[in-house]
Amino acid sequence: MEKLQFKVSINAPVSRVYDFMLGISNKSTYEQWTSLFNPTSAYEGSWDKGSKILFIGIDEKGEKGGMVSRIVENIPNRFVSIQHYGLLKANKEITEGAEVEKWANGFENYTFEENNGITIVTVDLDTTEDFVDYMNQTYPKALDKLKELCENE
Repeated sequence: MEKLQFKVSINAPVSRVYDFMLGISNKSTYEQWTSLFNPTSAYEGSWDKGSKILFIGIDEKGEKGGMVSRIVENIPNRFVSIQHYGLLKANKEITEGAEVEKWANGFENYTFEENNGITIVTVDLDTTEDFVDYMNQTYPKALDKLKELCENE
């Protein structure tokens, strides 16, 4: 697993950034910034600590695919830790086997820090070698979209 880090500075209060990033009040804010990863990006489940959550998109065959994950920690407006432990393929959860082992126990952590009305979001991410370039290209664009949403609505 490769460890990557991305940061964005957003001119908005931390409560707004946290809410928009996770889509707490309105799921569409999550779907808008994550659409840079997949135009049909969404989640099913809960952001509550200990909860299972599916990060999904619809593939070219019209089937649901994505990650099977759990929320390891959620301290509102401060920190969210997501552990990816399986894949969703054609609507089936796969939690063991060679394909899953590459991703197993990968984390995606969001840290939120506010200073004088500016919120800094830090994303720490474990990814497989074959996704490093994709993440390095796509994550900053997705965070720019989050920034735009938070500052313009």
